[in-house]
Amino acid sequence: MSESEIAIKVENLDKIYKLYDHRRDRLRDALGLTKKKIYHEHYALKDVSLEVHKGETVGIIGTNGSGKSTILKIITGVLNPTAGNIEINGRISALLELGAGFNMEFTGIENVYLNGTMIGFSKAEIDEKLADILDFADIGDFVYQKVKTYSSGMFVRLAFAVAINIEPEILIVDEALSVGDIFFQNKCYHKFEEFKKAGKTIVFVSHDLSSISKYCDRVILLDRGVKLGEGTPKVMIDMYKKVLVHQLDAKPDSNASSFNRGGSKKDGENQPKLWQDRMVLNPSKDIYGSGLAEIIDFCCVDNSGEVTNTIVKGDSFTIRMKVHFNTRIQQPILACSFKNRMGVEITGTNTMFEHIDTGNPEEGDELIVNFTQEMSLQGGEYLISFGCVGYRDGEFTVYQRMYDIFSINVISSKDTVGYYDMGMETTVEKVAK
Repeated sequence: MSESEIAIKVENLDKIYKLYDHRRDRLRDALGLTKKKIYHEHYALKDVSLEVHKGETVGIIGTNGSGKSTILKIITGVLNPTAGNIEINGRISALLELGAGFNMEFTGIENVYLNGTMIGFSKAEIDEKLADILDFADIGDFVYQKVKTYSSGMFVRLAFAVAINIEPEILIVDEALSVGDIFFQNKCYHKFEEFKKAGKTIVFVSHDLSSISKYCDRVILLDRGVKLGEGTPKVMIDMYKKVLVHQLDAKPDSNASSFNRGGSKKDGENQPKLWQDRMVLNPSKDIYGSGLAEIIDFCCVDNSGEVTNTIVKGDSFTIRMKVHFNTRIQQPILACSFKNRMGVEITGTNTMFEHIDTGNPEEGDELIVNFTQEMSLQGGEYLISFGCVGYRDGEFTVYQRMYDIFSINVISSKDTVGYYDMGMETTVEKVAK
């Protein structure tokens, strides 16, 4: 590819931070009062290289602390790299820390002109865009008030409106599409799609894997400052799922163009003994019960047989639970349920509802129950709970319950209204005159 077709080129990028054990060490080092090395080096980015082509939408994903925001700040000039080269071909607008350049003593209008000037626009150019910016922000006469009087919602709406209406050649987005209420978010996504259709170059960082899957042509995966690979959204999301549960092996997918980290393992070597060890679990889990039976293992399995916290909408998946019995129990009821982020129970089932005969397990027996279905929930995160209950001597007894033990992230490229997708087939016909 010719240089004229490259919007962003990053070569061998390093970003190192000095970490000091004591505050006084930072001062001593800054003043050159010691010849010894009194700090530790932390690589926020290490030898990262990448290219973004003009008109391309590239996503960057990775766990917290992987260097995603750091690389965007270096690309936009907010941070300086420790080593490496950056080449930018085109005018950039960045949706990073919204409103970072606002003066709280200025009015909204004054801040629009301040930010526009900082980006490189003349007053005449900002005059032309002012109506679009104010219409997009939709905060009424508050634009004539000092920004320090704004609610947090009004503040981010105005900051986003300024950044998104600058008409850049390159748009840098860092988790910024989730600001404001649902109607403003919808407006932001429409604007984002307009940029993409107009052939603008977009670099997009997000933990929302559904948005990454829907909008990105190519995805780059970072982990602890190192570039693990780049390729199609599906391939990189699958690799990311393994990173989340520390199960990344050395085999790169044929669709991935680079793969810089990992080591092959022999079968069984250092492999987790429990299914749950491959899952990202809730550190604040709530477990209780009589202890006559115990849920000793559990997981979620995708349609390729991988244990994972991430499922693609429309794919088949299985929630699996293993129960150990400490005494003889008649017809135990084994249950699984889904809650949304607010803790509202969305759906669930159990072996009694499904008319499954669980028998009368004896002391020391173990049962595995598999709840398998096609994922029809909308994109988002859901909390999974388990239960083993039943009737003992005529009384309802909770042998063990696990609330919100792990979450499932549903990746969706198309959502409908409500919590689940009805799977409707929609057609439109033109009426003949």
